[in-house]
Amino acid sequence: MSSKADRSEKRFTKAEKSWIMYDWANSIYATNSREFTTMHTNIMAAIFPIYFAMQANETGNKLYGFAVSAAALVVALLAPILGAVGDFSGMKKKLFAGFLVLGLVFTAVMAAFEDWRLMLVGFILSRIGFSGSCLFYDSFLTDVTTPERMDRVSSWGYAMGYIGGSTIPFIISIAVMLLMNQSVLSYKIAIMIVVVWWAVFSIPFLKNVKQQYSVEDAPQALAKEAFRNAWKTFKDILKDKKILFFIIAYFFYIDGVDTIISMATNYGETLGLGAIGMILALLITQIVAVPFSILFGNLAKKVGAMRMIAIAVCVYFVITILGFFMGFNIEQAELSGGDIDAALKLSSTLFWILATLVGTVQGGIQALSRSYFGQLIPPERSNEYYGFLDIFGKFSCVIGPALYAATYAATGRASLGILSIIVLFFGGMVALFAGRKYMKAEEK
Repeated sequence: MSSKADRSEKRFTKAEKSWIMYDWANSIYATNSREFTTMHTNIMAAIFPIYFAMQANETGNKLYGFAVSAAALVVALLAPILGAVGDFSGMKKKLFAGFLVLGLVFTAVMAAFEDWRLMLVGFILSRIGFSGSCLFYDSFLTDVTTPERMDRVSSWGYAMGYIGGSTIPFIISIAVMLLMNQSVLSYKIAIMIVVVWWAVFSIPFLKNVKQQYSVEDAPQALAKEAFRNAWKTFKDILKDKKILFFIIAYFFYIDGVDTIISMATNYGETLGLGAIGMILALLITQIVAVPFSILFGNLAKKVGAMRMIAIAVCVYFVITILGFFMGFNIEQAELSGGDIDAALKLSSTLFWILATLVGTVQGGIQALSRSYFGQLIPPERSNEYYGFLDIFGKFSCVIGPALYAATYAATGRASLGILSIIVLFFGGMVALFAGRKYMKAEEK
């Protein structure tokens, strides 16, 4: 009997499978400028910027960065209000579907037109659609599973996202582009692959995932009540120490994680490492992340999600220090007139080691952050709480790159710029340590 029960416990329900499948669906779009769900190397992160640069003039290329920021800012500022609306009975699924359609339609617009202005408008609106759908997707975690299974379900979602978003369609798109000699049409096809993949694999979620927890029926004065609820949630977060300390910790350590990923190739290029080697190394990161995301979910059940998050932060300490030595090695060879080739060879090897190490913890720390937060919050108000976490996630990505750039500019050493990021992991660890008694009490 116990054996059957164990097998039954390990099986995912239809709702859990469908929820996991949306990570598989949306990760094809996810960008390296972090959404809460993913940090993948994929079509929208790697291919669309190149295509846009081909079609745009100097003005358009300058505006691209502002477009990225504008889309992120809109969703970040609206997230708590959207979350408050989504917590009303029957609203979460409608809002999810609305943002999904917005994302799909305007991603198609990006492929349909060659005028960079229309492409830019399409990009902004499609990204808003993607970000909005992810906000409600994350909050649905409390509806599809139990607190005891959240870590495992969330981890499997990340693992499937790495395969579905970062590997299969990405390889298909690269093959299409190579076969068509990187023509304009090949870029259009690559973007339409995003639309088709995202739409098709979203169907199970739309069919099988339902809102189980809510506050009350939507009132007549919906906007007013949503603002009131969002303000109440903000005050509740300030009062609830376990949630407050976790959000502060998340703000710091996830900024460090994002900075490591977003600055990796820039750092490598600064040091003179080969571009192809670095790209291949980052693909290794995605591949390694698949089994380790699942492993983190399994280990969290045995030792606790908070401990596994702390372990991941410690690994990032090591990654940051190794990253420093990777650059320091080359810089010292240049200053002392040493063997540059030998230094580059050693640092290239270190880059591969670092890419592998990042893969072991990247998916795990993101997946467990998502699921652990879901265990801390009241399920009937999950949208509001995830909305506030979304704000911290989006605005945190400002500190790390700025810290790297400022340190590099002040010292003239890129290695010290990387080393400065360790402050963020230290801040995250301090917050986790400070809030451990509240979080451990919740785990028990």
